[in-house]
Amino acid sequence: MTDLKWLENEINKFKKSEIRRWMLTGAAYYEGEQEILKRERLVIGEGGRLEVNKNLPNNKILDNQYAKLVDQKVNYQLGKPITIETENKEYLKRLQVIFNKRFHRTIRGVGQDALNGGIGWLYPYYNENGEFAVKRFPPHEIIPFWKDSERTMIDFAIRIYTTKAYEGDREVITEKAEVYSVNGIEHYEWFNGRLVSDVSKNTASYITVGDGESIYMLNWQRTPLIPFKFNNKEIPLIKRVKSLQDGINVMLSDFENNMQEDARNTLLVLYNYGGQNLGEFRRNLAQYGVVKVVRNKDNQGGVETLTVEVNPDNYKAILSLFKKALIENGRGYDAKDERMANNPNQMNIQSMYSDIELDANGIETEFQASFEELLWFINAHLANTGQGDFEGEQVNIIFNRDILINEKEVVEVLEKSPYLSEETKIAQHPYVKDVQLELQRREAEQRKQMDMFDNYDTTFQKKQGELNDDETS
Repeated sequence: MTDLKWLENEINKFKKSEIRRWMLTGAAYYEGEQEILKRERLVIGEGGRLEVNKNLPNNKILDNQYAKLVDQKVNYQLGKPITIETENKEYLKRLQVIFNKRFHRTIRGVGQDALNGGIGWLYPYYNENGEFAVKRFPPHEIIPFWKDSERTMIDFAIRIYTTKAYEGDREVITEKAEVYSVNGIEHYEWFNGRLVSDVSKNTASYITVGDGESIYMLNWQRTPLIPFKFNNKEIPLIKRVKSLQDGINVMLSDFENNMQEDARNTLLVLYNYGGQNLGEFRRNLAQYGVVKVVRNKDNQGGVETLTVEVNPDNYKAILSLFKKALIENGRGYDAKDERMANNPNQMNIQSMYSDIELDANGIETEFQASFEELLWFINAHLANTGQGDFEGEQVNIIFNRDILINEKEVVEVLEKSPYLSEETKIAQHPYVKDVQLELQRREAEQRKQMDMFDNYDTTFQKKQGELNDDETS
């Protein structure tokens, strides 16, 4: 088998795989495209077979608790900008330029991809201006091939995606395929299940170095794709909670269906009624809302409805159980927890966050390893562009979790901790966003106070000297 044929087989397998199906399901459920929207009302027909019945109410109520859970976990883990710690001040400045607000937006998107698809992807590259940048790739576009069985070191990868183009006035959607490796990027078009080489594309990145005029065509020494995993098994969040989300939608839809079933569309029981076929009877009932019944001593005709009593409390109880189970299985937290209403102390707050905190610890372990890989590309970029050789420098990436806290208790604990340094206290203070900036402000205030004291001391000594001269004279 040729390499090209092998790639075609791998692409076809991935397109039909259960892994990709779950990735697409997670993204669709987050956007509100859920199974309830395809639901049809079925009845038992001839021969006991189920048939679609379009006469019955068929409400499709969607309560997207899954999207709320994803946003909750992403904002908890990545809602605040990351903090970078390193002893090399020059290195810190370089990293802060790269890890800017635009990068924060990108990494939040990667976190969302990791939850919906089990894994997210970041692509470091040089843009058309020769500037270092990172791009997010959706998980359902990437087919990774790993060097190890633990799936931690990527060998090469295939990316499949669609693009829009125009042939005259007609919009045409074409499917592309790219192979990422240490040899660069190989570009193909996917046409009728076959790969056709796209020779118009280059296989390497362009980089501007030195005086800003020299342009080199370079490849990374590693495959430029960085995985960000939700967990080491790459299991998407939707796989944990899909049945519960569907159950919530079904309960709400069934409740409204049952509330709407009245004499014009529900089951009817006819007594001694003749003269019309049932279809005509139904049509007249729906149109006029009146039933004409003949009743005498020989013919006791009548119409009754066959209904089921709807108890709203039953639906409310089931919905409450489903939503609670979805939060527990998805390892989120309930912001309306009773513990917060009765006694919102720090212990109760930590208890409420216990599940999401455990999940966040696992995500952070995976993301820390991914940031190590990203730092390799950043260090290579800084060295290639003459900004400094920072290989081997220690860097701590701190995820500032967006957790509700009892600020008064935290501040009191920090003030009463004799073994913590001032920098540690500032880093843990709930009102501090930038530790280095706060330290600079404190240092400036201390210098200002010292200057004021020195000026006061000088003025006092001068006045004292003048008084002594007056007394002498």
